[in-house]
Amino acid sequence: MELFYSTGMRLGELVNLNLGDVDWNQQVVKVRGKGNKERLIPFGERAKLAMDYYLKKRGNTAVQTTAKSPLFTNRKGQRIAPRTIQRHISQYFKKLATDRSYGPHILRHSFASHLLDRGADIRAVKEFLGHSSLSSTQIYTHIQPEKMKKIYQQAHPHGSK
Repeated sequence: MELFYSTGMRLGELVNLNLGDVDWNQQVVKVRGKGNKERLIPFGERAKLAMDYYLKKRGNTAVQTTAKSPLFTNRKGQRIAPRTIQRHISQYFKKLATDRSYGPHILRHSFASHLLDRGADIRAVKEFLGHSSLSSTQIYTHIQPEKMKKIYQQAHPHGSK
């Protein structure tokens, strides 16, 4: 879940990751998105530690397996199914928010919204998400009225008058 949230990748991109797609030193992951387009997404120290913990717990390290080995596997050592991740995420969020059910896309949505809320350029977020069109990224721009007012006052020539 940490890598999922830290990168904002799609569920299909997550399950298709191989060990060789992770550059541990540069802390970037190579993702193959829609149309088989590749992009690099950075991840933070938390995600690195979480993946390291996961690999140790499952009994493998990046050195002991091939670059083409799946990053996330089931108990049989096979690539994890998207439905398994969906189920785990739904169960996790059920514990936190019993009034509503959430799926994996909430992590992608949160990733984009949090970047934008903290001042990231929408074009950079578009690249992180692998969108071909800026309009696809704009659905994540839920700017609060107070924030809009502050931006207007700071940026528009007539904003402070």
